[in-house]
Amino acid sequence: MENAEGRQAAWESLPSRLLTQTAQHAQRLAADGFAAVGARGYHYRLLATLAESGPASQAELGRRSGIHVSDMVATVNELAERGLAERAPDPADRRRNVVTITAAGRRRLRSLEKQAAACQEELLAPLDADERDQLTGLLSRLLAHHSRLADTAGR
Repeated sequence: MENAEGRQAAWESLPSRLLTQTAQHAQRLAADGFAAVGARGYHYRLLATLAESGPASQAELGRRSGIHVSDMVATVNELAERGLAERAPDPADRRRNVVTITAAGRRRLRSLEKQAAACQEELLAPLDADERDQLTGLLSRLLAHHSRLADTAGR
């Protein structure tokens, strides 16, 4: 928005606003991209976590993937119904289940990785490779810093 003198309003260039607006675009692109192939971002995150870290309990998967426990059950249910993950009792503790990715889940993950890459390409289209690396590095530093502060504060 421009002010009476035809200049951008000062609040519009605040980094917090720019991050928020960009995050909203990123979220929309990802949600639309995954929806176009009958998936959700949680499906991608959970399948990728299983592929990278191996079988785990739902609670452990939540910690590894950053998916809240209240969303984890529904996500595992959806993946299990589609034959992309299996849930079985943990032999060491029959009170909990262990979730494992299936062969179909690995194939689905590869297609979701392509979809995620396409979303990233669309989001970062105006940036060259060096700028993308720089942006990723800066965002990673910001997130690490604020995550440490939150951990220190006990949040």
